Amino acid sequence: MSHIASRLFARRAPVVGPAGPVDAQACAALHARSFHRAWSEGEFEALLSRSNVVAHRAMVGRALGGFVLSRMVPPEAEILSIAVAPSRRGKGLAGQLLQFHLRRLAALGVGAVFLEVGEENMPARQLYRRAGFHEVGRREAYYSAEKGSAALVLRRDLT
Repeated sequence: MSHIASRLFARRAPVVGPAGPVDAQACAALHARSFHRAWSEGEFEALLSRSNVVAHRAMVGRALGGFVLSRMVPPEAEILSIAVAPSRRGKGLAGQLLQFHLRRLAALGVGAVFLEVGEENMPARQLYRRAGFHEVGRREAYYSAEKGSAALVLRRDLT
């Protein structure tokens, strides 16, 4: 009996794999919980249907724990968004998902990956620094003209 109970209550390890148009609704819901300007289900469905968009998800049981998606224009790619469910933050899932994604991009012939991150978003900046990204540019007042929130442009070479 204790074996069954331990299996029922054990924390499930996230399973990382490809994401597709069928994940649009779950990605949109998670994006809405993660960002001020949320993308709609239709926007996700359109992105996830494109041949030059590479997307991965982390499933925890039947729930979406996180996702990452990039647009490729080989030999480069741009990470468009990465989000992790609030209950899974601070537990290494974003790093696991990002490393998986970067390996897949490299396998597809991508040599350099770019992204933009809010200057004040320290958790994301730490994630990207640990993953080997470095700052190559800055866009003043990119996210909000009122707040003056700058975007840092980061790059990581994969080759």
